[in-house]
Amino acid sequence: MNAPICRTGAVCADPHHSSRPLSSPHRPPHRVSLSLLVILGVTACLLSTGWATESFVPGKIHPRLTDPNLKELSGAASSQSHPSFLWALNDSGNSPALYLMDDLGRSRGQVLVTGAPNIDWEDLAGFDLEGRPYLLIADTGDNAARRKICSLHVVPEPDTEPGRVGGTIHPAWTIPVRYEDGPRDCEAVAVDARAGEIFLISKRTWPQVLYGLPLRPMPSEAPVVARRRGIVNLPKADPWEGPYASQSTGLDFNPQGDLAAVLTYARVFLFHRRPGETWPQAFARKPERLRRHGLEQAEALAFSSDGQSIHVLSEGAGSPVVIYKKRDQ
Repeated sequence: MNAPICRTGAVCADPHHSSRPLSSPHRPPHRVSLSLLVILGVTACLLSTGWATESFVPGKIHPRLTDPNLKELSGAASSQSHPSFLWALNDSGNSPALYLMDDLGRSRGQVLVTGAPNIDWEDLAGFDLEGRPYLLIADTGDNAARRKICSLHVVPEPDTEPGRVGGTIHPAWTIPVRYEDGPRDCEAVAVDARAGEIFLISKRTWPQVLYGLPLRPMPSEAPVVARRRGIVNLPKADPWEGPYASQSTGLDFNPQGDLAAVLTYARVFLFHRRPGETWPQAFARKPERLRRHGLEQAEALAFSSDGQSIHVLSEGAGSPVVIYKKRDQ
């Protein structure tokens, strides 16, 4: 994409300046001054937009999804057991399946999930718990805000060591969820396994709200209440980016636990968590804004297993994948 255009003022001539030639005719002062002003102007523009200090920048490789079944991709997560693989899922109206791909978008098979109907799957989160890798399927989509109860399905991550997957899996546990302040549409979910908590971001409210609930709630037939934990300080999109550009469609925490990435239809925003700080405190501050991903309908993102890159994926078969790389410090 093109960088923002910065304008600098023209260099005005000094009416009292001598017209006598310089001792060195090859070093005209006006040309040097103009070049310096341009450099300073561009630098100031980059600093004002945050581009000069971005912690992640889009890489040069833009692979495409090869699995024709991923037509309505809505969630993604890096494999906890294989650093080069990612999992993905489709939203409502599609099979209850998890799709495996390598980090360049090439298909590695699929696994059907039994006992977890795809009412409206909208995000996917990977995490380790007690030395075992898991995936959390967020059946939390609710465009009209009518679902009184949503579901979070936690499944053991299938074995990816052979390089391809197949067969079926069943949830290790399912959490029925209701929001304390009524139904919400949610497409952004992440797990903090260290804290034993699941976080969800409302999509169609302003400001967008952060909710939390336990990862391992006490056994009960009653729904678990997702409590308001604060707001997510996402800035409003620029008018030219579209009326829905600010809505969140994906969420992930980096493996180090000090960075949250929130995806919108226009950009990726990074919320930095300081030592000793809670996630609600981090989400309340102004985030770092990365360059536009340029995808037609960005629906999912995932940190790599080492936290050095962020994959952003779009809806649509064969759609491109944007990979943000961590900038060298």
